[in-house]
Amino acid sequence: MMGGLSSERDISLQSGRAVLKALKDAGWQALALEVLRETQEEVQRLVREACVDVVFVAMHGGFGEDGRLQKILEEMRVPFTGPAPEASRLAMDKVASRRLFERAGLCVPRTRVIRRGRRMMSLLHELQYPVVIKPAAQGSSIGVTCVVHWKELSPAVLKALRYDDTILVEEFIKGREITVSVLDGTALPVVAINPKNSFFDFQAKYEKGMTEYVVPAPLDAALAGRAQQDAVTAYYALGCRHLARADMILNKEGRAVILEVNTVPGLTETSLLPKAARAAGLEFPPLCAKIVELALNP
Repeated sequence: MMGGLSSERDISLQSGRAVLKALKDAGWQALALEVLRETQEEVQRLVREACVDVVFVAMHGGFGEDGRLQKILEEMRVPFTGPAPEASRLAMDKVASRRLFERAGLCVPRTRVIRRGRRMMSLLHELQYPVVIKPAAQGSSIGVTCVVHWKELSPAVLKALRYDDTILVEEFIKGREITVSVLDGTALPVVAINPKNSFFDFQAKYEKGMTEYVVPAPLDAALAGRAQQDAVTAYYALGCRHLARADMILNKEGRAVILEVNTVPGLTETSLLPKAARAAGLEFPPLCAKIVELALNP
């Protein structure tokens, strides 16, 4: 199931088409369910007309990741990949998820939560730069800006507000960006992210040649192991299942600071979770097949 109406629609279609091909290559009878309206009626129609046994969720963005799609499928008693509705909702909400991470003993960025309103700009002008401005519930680095001077603040805020009425103002953490995928509760090899830009933004993520990915990441075993354990802790703190990907920055003390957990991570052959799985000896078609089997055999 792919598509939807979010800002991540095109990325979702890429993931969905890649998963569809992988499942067919792995011997499954699979078909594309493209969501054109984000409604209960649309999802029910697609699932019933297709007579599916299980839905592979490849919908990035709001409706596909925040628990609404998962709730509809759960009420239909149709197995689906990824977390149940409540875990999906928590993971999409960066404010709620970070509270859970802190309770679990994980390191998160110092953050100020600011909601749209008359006092917003007065609060924002109290900041110390650089800071990262981002929507509270959005993926793929959409709406995210690194602000190094107060003159850049207003455009960054307006950009984030296009996607959410609540924004996060985070401390800028200088360090190495990494990501750790978790498959059925087990951490995969760490992936190092080396963007050519100074910041891992949307362009760096999706424009070919803008970022170098190294897997396994060139980290000492102890540091890599701690990052993997933190990813698994975050996965269980949210109540995830089947698959997820934790995005992190290694700070100057060598501690993994968790930025977010993606419950419907990119799933093309060159996406980060498949890269990590390949480094662990699991190619893309059997990876997709395994995820389906996890959904069918809870």
